[in-house]
Amino acid sequence: MDLLDLRKEIDEIDERLIPLLLKRMSISEEVAKYKVERGIPVLNSEREQQILDNVAEKCGELGNTIKTVFSATMDASRALQHKIIGGGKELRDAVENAMSADRLTAGGAPVACQGVDGAYSGVTAKKLFPDSPVKYYTQFEDVFEAVNKGDTKFGVIPVENSTAGSVHESYDLIMKYRFYVVGAYDLKIEHCLCAKTGTKYEDITDVYSHPQALSQCNNFLNNFDFTGVNFSNTAAAAKFVAESEKNDIGVICSELAAKKYGLKILKRNVQNNNNNRTRFIVISKELIIGKGADKISLIFSLPHKTGSLYRVLGRFSMAGLNLTKLESRPIENSDFSYHFYVDVMGSVKDESTLDLICALSDELPEFELLGNYFEYK
Repeated sequence: MDLLDLRKEIDEIDERLIPLLLKRMSISEEVAKYKVERGIPVLNSEREQQILDNVAEKCGELGNTIKTVFSATMDASRALQHKIIGGGKELRDAVENAMSADRLTAGGAPVACQGVDGAYSGVTAKKLFPDSPVKYYTQFEDVFEAVNKGDTKFGVIPVENSTAGSVHESYDLIMKYRFYVVGAYDLKIEHCLCAKTGTKYEDITDVYSHPQALSQCNNFLNNFDFTGVNFSNTAAAAKFVAESEKNDIGVICSELAAKKYGLKILKRNVQNNNNNRTRFIVISKELIIGKGADKISLIFSLPHKTGSLYRVLGRFSMAGLNLTKLESRPIENSDFSYHFYVDVMGSVKDESTLDLICALSDELPEFELLGNYFEYK
């Protein structure tokens, strides 16, 4: 039997499977109606596990493989049932009652950022909120607290860089405070090596900056045998170097920060990648879904079962949604349990997308919609 004959045989089997799968889905619809009438939840994890264990036992060496097929079928069945039942009422209400806006505005009120004047966060805040003053805070958590206490309506924080990766502190604070993400901005980052006037290039031994900036410029630092020194913020580091009595230190910061603190630019574009970009998000205590919102941010946890993450990610694929970010962060005071942060391209105004996240909110131990927003560039 050649390959064409084998493929023909597979096609014939598939043709017999299709009507059976359609019949199974039709019965799932009847199951959903039955559950609606009696107030029974869609997910019965105990029954599902019994079925999967039975499948594995019957299929011998191929047990785990066939279990995967049955798992996907069950997930599709539950997705259909959730659509019929219309679950996730609390989440649906939140989306329905969310404030809408053509463009984010603070109405002239201050916006919170970490660092000092000249910081990249401040640059981003001024691009997003040109009519609002920027209030600077020492720590990232201070920004969250400013929003929490109502001192500012919005906060702007960095979450990831195209070279250095995720800003883990930001994600940990997102997990802690659970504020909404109402906007994002993709800022091109161009770092400069700067020093006080009179400091020579060859005299520099230590270079101060934020750890992310040092990581983004580590090729340059290594080539010249500079020692990177961690600082809270690039602009704060520039201010420190400008006010220091030392003449053998430099800083990696923006051109804006250099001008702000009277530093001389010794070399421009010292980052590893010329297309170095940092993504900033806007946090708020109020859910705002702006015009053209096309990115969804979610947080969820999973049951401790083999394949649970695989099955949840499969649900996004089943709905035709593209995941652009998956970040896991340890749950505090737990034994290797994790929260998952996910960015998905899509809109909660799309019925099938809303059905999916509402279904997951009903099924998972913990699930939260952080926002649906537009990312400016």
